[in-house]
Amino acid sequence: MAKFKMIVSDPQTRKATVAELEGAKAQVLIGRSIGEVIDGSQIGFSGSKLKITGGCDKDGIPMRTDVHGGAKKYVVLAGGVGFRPTKSGERRRKLVRGQMITDETYQINTMVFTGEVEPKEKPPPVKEPEVKPAPTPPKRPEAQARKPKLTKKPHKKPKKKK
Repeated sequence: MAKFKMIVSDPQTRKATVAELEGAKAQVLIGRSIGEVIDGSQIGFSGSKLKITGGCDKDGIPMRTDVHGGAKKYVVLAGGVGFRPTKSGERRRKLVRGQMITDETYQINTMVFTGEVEPKEKPPPVKEPEVKPAPTPPKRPEAQARKPKLTKKPHKKPKKKK
């Protein structure tokens, strides 16, 4: 059974509250990913919408938006969540989690969302490509006129020098 520590930040009051989610309230979050907006009434925060901004697992491994799924993965990082370079241009291979919330996720960071939720656009239907024959290049009369006409001439052997 999933158990999460959920941190809800309110940018207007600049305060954060911590809530423990277990059971059915926690199951609502499984399968969601970073950047999604959820209804707060489903998890005990009535009258507000919450945007998932990040999180980590029980070992402290952070979640990143550019890693798909919810599994752990070694990724070469140059900065951002999970790595702070000490030198300019430094890159390092670090262990991070994907953007999806799973049973292994321990902490979920959210913020109160006041904007309008944009519905996810459905991708346009895929049209099957029409099969057209390959176009033949146009014949240019001037190119044909330049070609020398080849005629068969009898081959003469060179005479041997004595």
